[in-house]
Amino acid sequence: MLSLFPSYLCFELSDPYVLVMGFSSIIIISYLFNILANKTNIPSVVMLIGLGIGIQQAAKFFGYAIPYLQTELEVLGTVGVILIVLEAALDLELTKKKWPTIWKSLVVALLGLIGSAYLIALFFNGILGLDMFRSFLYAVPLAIMSSAIIIPSVGGLAIEQKEFMVYESTFSDILGIMLFYFLIGNASTESAEQIALDVSLKVALTVLLSLLASFGLIILIQRIKSQLKLFLLIAVLLLLYAIGKKSGLSSLVLILFFGLMLNNTKLFFRGRLSRFANTDILKDVLHDFHVITLESAFVLRTFFFVIFGLKIVLGSLVSLSVVMYSLVVAIILYVVRLVLLAVFKKKDVFPLLYIAPRGLITILLFFSIPEEYTSVAFDSGILLFVILTSSFIMTISLIQNGFKIKPAAPEYGDGFYKIYD
Repeated sequence: MLSLFPSYLCFELSDPYVLVMGFSSIIIISYLFNILANKTNIPSVVMLIGLGIGIQQAAKFFGYAIPYLQTELEVLGTVGVILIVLEAALDLELTKKKWPTIWKSLVVALLGLIGSAYLIALFFNGILGLDMFRSFLYAVPLAIMSSAIIIPSVGGLAIEQKEFMVYESTFSDILGIMLFYFLIGNASTESAEQIALDVSLKVALTVLLSLLASFGLIILIQRIKSQLKLFLLIAVLLLLYAIGKKSGLSSLVLILFFGLMLNNTKLFFRGRLSRFANTDILKDVLHDFHVITLESAFVLRTFFFVIFGLKIVLGSLVSLSVVMYSLVVAIILYVVRLVLLAVFKKKDVFPLLYIAPRGLITILLFFSIPEEYTSVAFDSGILLFVILTSSFIMTISLIQNGFKIKPAAPEYGDGFYKIYD
C-alpha cells in the first residue's frame, strides 16, 4: 500500500522529527476542536476520541503498528486528573454565600456516586454474572461525572448553575477515586466493620497530612525568590501524590486542599497564622498557577483522549448486547440523578439533569482495575457507549436550552467565574 505514495510521504514512526510533527499537529487540531466545539456545541473530548480512532484506522491502512499504550495512558491520566482537580480547586471560592451550593453539590455528588454504583453493580451482577465485588469495580468508574468535560462546557449557564456543576463534578471526581481505591485496598478484608474502620482512619490521616502539607507548601512558595518555582511546586505536588497513593492514602485530597487554600488564604490563614501569608505574593502565584494548570491540563487531556481512541476496539461497537447494556447503565445514571436533583435543587432540575457526562476519570479507573479482578464478561465498548451517549445528551440539552458549550474561566479578583468566548 505504501508503494502508492511518493517516498517523502513514507514516514518512520521512530523518526524524532516525525514524532514532533505528530505531537504538534495533535495539539493544533485539539485547539481547533475547542473552537469548533464553541460553534457546534459538540464536546471537544468526543472529537479527540474520534481523532484517535481515525489515527488507529489510518495506521492500519498504511501498515503501521501502534505500540501498546497502557502505561502512557495511565501516566497521562494520573497527571491529568491532578491538574484538572487543581485547576478546579483554584477556582472554588469558600464563602458563607456559597455554602448552600457547596453542601448541596457535595451531597448530590456523594449520593449520586453511591446510588448509581450500587444499581449498576446489581445490573452487572445479574446480567454479566460478575460477583458483587467485581461488579462494583466496574460500576464505580461509570458512576463518576467528568469534570474534564463539564468544566470546559458549562460557561454558558447561569452563575448559580455553573457553580453547582463545577463543585459537583469536582467532588464526584475526588469521591469516586477515593471509593475506587478503597475498594481495591480492602479487597481481602471480609469484615464490614474492619473496612469502615480502615476507611475512617485513612480519611482522617489523609485530611490531616493534606492540611499540614498544604500549609507548608504555601509558606514555602513565598520564600522562593527564583522565577522558576511553579513547575517546582507542581513537581512536589506530583511527588507527594505518588507517595500518598503508594501508601494507600487518597492523595487527591491533598491537591484539593492545596488549591482551596491558595485561593482562600484569608479563610485558612487567620489570627496568628495570618503573618505567614503575604496576599500580594500569593495573588501573583495564584494568577500564574491558573495559567500553567489550564495550559498543562489542556495538553494532557488532549493526548489522553486521543490515546484512548487509539485503544478502542471498533468490533465491540457493533454488538447489540453492548448497546443494550450501555443504555441500561445510562438510564440508571439519569434516574438516580433526577431523584437527587428533584430533592436538592428542585427548580433547577433542568438542564442540570442532562449535564452528567462520563470521561477521563471513568477511562483512567477502568484501566486501573488490577488484572486479577478483570473479567472477559465486561466489554470495554460499554465504556465508550456510555461516554458518547452522556456527552451527546449534554450537548442536545445545552442546545435546546439556548446555551453554548463554553469554558468556565476565572476572572481574577472578581468573584467566581465569568462567561467568555
